[in-house]
Amino acid sequence: MTVTSPQGRTDPLTPDGSAVRVLVVDHEDSTSELLSLALRYEGWEVRGAGNGDGAVRAARAFRPDVVVLDLMLPDADAPAVLREVRRELPGVPVLFLTARDSGTERIAGLTAGGDDVVSKPFGLEEVVARLRGLVRRSGAAPARGGSALVVGDLVLDEDSREVSRGGRAIHLTATEFELLRFLMRNPRRVLSKAQILDRVWSYDFGGRANVVELYVSYLRKKIDAGRAPMIHTRRGAGYLIKPGG
Repeated sequence: MTVTSPQGRTDPLTPDGSAVRVLVVDHEDSTSELLSLALRYEGWEVRGAGNGDGAVRAARAFRPDVVVLDLMLPDADAPAVLREVRRELPGVPVLFLTARDSGTERIAGLTAGGDDVVSKPFGLEEVVARLRGLVRRSGAAPARGGSALVVGDLVLDEDSREVSRGGRAIHLTATEFELLRFLMRNPRRVLSKAQILDRVWSYDFGGRANVVELYVSYLRKKIDAGRAPMIHTRRGAGYLIKPGG
């Protein structure tokens, strides 16, 4: 990986003023130590784990705000570890690390429930930037402003990060929440995949716009299931949200 010290640090803080807590899970000591060093340099509180059992124990004791998880743990199934971690910390954002630089591996990580995927070797600045984005989207860091967004019977509260439709609560991951928020801030407006990638992921994901399709499908299952659809596709143009019915 590229060993470059991040520049222009601006230490992220939780709403109570404490440093953001990061759990780094990787069986390669060199990777874990280097990434932990970079994150501590940024002012984050870091704890490491080298296997699946250690990751679950650390999540229970440390209560991280964000998790970095090796997708190729030699002793455990990473998606299973993720499920165990989220039993302790529902909705905690997770960035997967993978040694395979392929679109298939990235989509596999997202399908498994990860919020982002980074391939090894990676640049430290890139990982820190992506983690900052996950922390911001999850609400672990203070939000700027915020109010209720309403489209039809769908309500998204930007302060409490609660979502409901027809008065029924809907649980979303950090990335799903940010995608829905972007759609709801632009009701009845067609948003292209490029616009969504830029706003929600803050980078172009290697040009793999199918990650947008994947997350739109996740949202539809939660927002539109058994109801009049609100999220619509305009073939060749993008997506929009409007009141159902």
